[in-house]
Amino acid sequence: MSNIIDKMINSLNISDDIIERLNEHNIVYVKDLWPLKRVDLKDFGFNNKDINEIIIKMQLNGLDLNKKYVK
Repeated sequence: MSNIIDKMINSLNISDDIIERLNEHNIVYVKDLWPLKRVDLKDFGFNNKDINEIIIKMQLNGLDLNKKYVK
């Protein structure tokens, strides 16, 4: 599991627009994104569609926001 966490967020196949906006907030690696909550992403200006895309792409890799593993 730690291999996924250490990868860059573009390895999650999230849209380029979302990746650019995450990078603006110094979120470059999955380990930077993983501890965040939905509310944190809202504070960064992401809408529900963007957040859902992030959540789905993370879940496909066995992760969820707020440092949770998906079984």
